[in-house]
Amino acid sequence: MATSRRDFVKTAALGASLASAARPTPAQTSPSDTINIGVVGFRGRGRAHYRTFAKIPGVRVAYLCDVDERLFPEAVAEVEAIGGYRPQTEHDIRELLKRPDLDAISVATPDHWHALMTIWGCQAGKDVYVEKPCSYTLWEGRQMVRAARKYNRIVQVGLNRRSRPGTRSAVAYLRSGGFGSVYRSKAIVYRGRIDIGKVQEAGIPEGVHWDLYLGPARYRAFTMNRFHYGWHFFKDTSTHEVGNNGVHYLDVARWAMNKNEHPVRIHCAGGQFVEDSDSEVPNTQVGTFEYEDGTLSEIDATTLFSPTFGGTRMGNFFYTDQGYLSSVDGWKTTRGDFTPGERSEMEGGISMRTTNLSFPKQQYPDGPEIPQLDEPEVSHFQNFIDCVRSRKREDLHCEIEEGHLSTSLCHLANISFFTRRKLVFDPATESFPGDAEANGYLKREYREPYVVPEQV
Repeated sequence: MATSRRDFVKTAALGASLASAARPTPAQTSPSDTINIGVVGFRGRGRAHYRTFAKIPGVRVAYLCDVDERLFPEAVAEVEAIGGYRPQTEHDIRELLKRPDLDAISVATPDHWHALMTIWGCQAGKDVYVEKPCSYTLWEGRQMVRAARKYNRIVQVGLNRRSRPGTRSAVAYLRSGGFGSVYRSKAIVYRGRIDIGKVQEAGIPEGVHWDLYLGPARYRAFTMNRFHYGWHFFKDTSTHEVGNNGVHYLDVARWAMNKNEHPVRIHCAGGQFVEDSDSEVPNTQVGTFEYEDGTLSEIDATTLFSPTFGGTRMGNFFYTDQGYLSSVDGWKTTRGDFTPGERSEMEGGISMRTTNLSFPKQQYPDGPEIPQLDEPEVSHFQNFIDCVRSRKREDLHCEIEEGHLSTSLCHLANISFFTRRKLVFDPATESFPGDAEANGYLKREYREPYVVPEQV
């Protein structure tokens, strides 16, 4: 299906019109006013967006936007039941952003749309809540940061474990040095998925705007496997399981280790095992990230059946000079205590007991309790709304710069997986020195007119 000239002209003109409109709306200049928000994409995670925002005092889910118009009746009725008002609907994000009464958008679309919608939102003077992973490529993430800064927008990334009280307390404890110095972290993501099988091409359902759904990605014929949740299984729209669920745990690892920079060496191996389906992405990946100071961060991710690791299928582990800290059954510490063992040896016909360094006695007693932070519990969505009102981006639990650094770990792992080798990365330039093949994965080719601009 060719993109129509009407759509091309509409998008080409959008950048200029949004940039000229990049100024706070009346609702943003007066904290006492209602904040009108538009939820974009609500077949899956987006339902939690509109349900939660509709319950927050002073917030109105004024608009629902999705390329599948068949979803509107149920979602509209649900918002009306929660909030007592009826939201308007729109299938095209470009039209939504022209609404003068819209203060913010909440993006829960597939990964390949996150960056462009966020940048368009910033250009239109709207604040943005964008789901994880914040971008489809590493370069896109940097463009999102630039747009947020240029237009002075509040941009929160949906890495919502940063708003969980237990996680916040554990991270604060680790960063304080309360349980020693962290030298290594490990993220476990064993999240089972059903094999999607193989399906034939089909006609585009009535009410589905397929060209708009694909947006920046290459055009592909419609199949149910590529639509709705199925987009996770295709290269043009997915960041693999490390971007889908792994990013949550890589984010906690980076945050707790206080790494405000990219790693310098990355290696990731994996593949697609067992399955015989339309899926184009690996179902198993194991990655290692090495920082300039030598500390390590690891991820072990699979969507296949697997045993638990330390009693968990999804969680974080941090190794220190005093023991380890994990999120299994709630955050807790465990001390490590090795003492030399003994062994029997014969010397000159006499039996002697000597120190056995190879097999020491190992004890793992419970470590100290993690002090709980004395702060109010605030949801990730509420934190975003609070900052929309205050205009203090430094108070966001996961501001776009933080989201970009964590999401970049997923991109770096995937690039190593694509190239099948260990990579050296320059954090300052966000590129691979002298490595044309790896650098080729930092950006993507866009389908007109859905292009992430070089100049935001």
